[in-house]
Amino acid sequence: MKVIGLAGWSGAGKTTLLARLIPHFIAGGLRVSTIKHAHHAFDVDVPGKDSWVHREAGASEVLVSSSQRFALMHELRGAAEPKLPELLTKLTPVDLVLVEGFKTDPHRKIEVHRAGNGKALLFPNDPAIVGVASDIDVITDLPVAHLDDIQAIANMMLALAMDIDDVLAMEA
Repeated sequence: MKVIGLAGWSGAGKTTLLARLIPHFIAGGLRVSTIKHAHHAFDVDVPGKDSWVHREAGASEVLVSSSQRFALMHELRGAAEPKLPELLTKLTPVDLVLVEGFKTDPHRKIEVHRAGNGKALLFPNDPAIVGVASDIDVITDLPVAHLDDIQAIANMMLALAMDIDDVLAMEA
């Protein structure tokens, strides 16, 4: 498995870019999974549903399964948030894992930058950023692609992705 991240300020277009990259990679024959970092007490469950009742009752994990999909929810119950390497070990093996968020972790990342955000570029202060996808020209020695050039961004990501064993060996 190879791993590459996307990092950038909120509103830069990370999720939109991923939604364009995933079908591109799949069309190229790759199996792709994603890990998304969310903030605080996000919830994917619906209050009142059986799985929600199970979690609220104190279950450590609740696995919901149907003929279409399954989802595993794990309650931390005060334990420390898992680091990216631990989360990667929970995935079924695929060709490429795209990580959105975890911008302070040391795995390699492509910065997603949108000028309209009015935010500073991250790469000058983050050695883990190894490329930039932006809607403006960026002066750097790093590889740069325009946000609309999906092929160029995909090529950059594949060329710069890390082997999962190297990510697992990193300390976040």
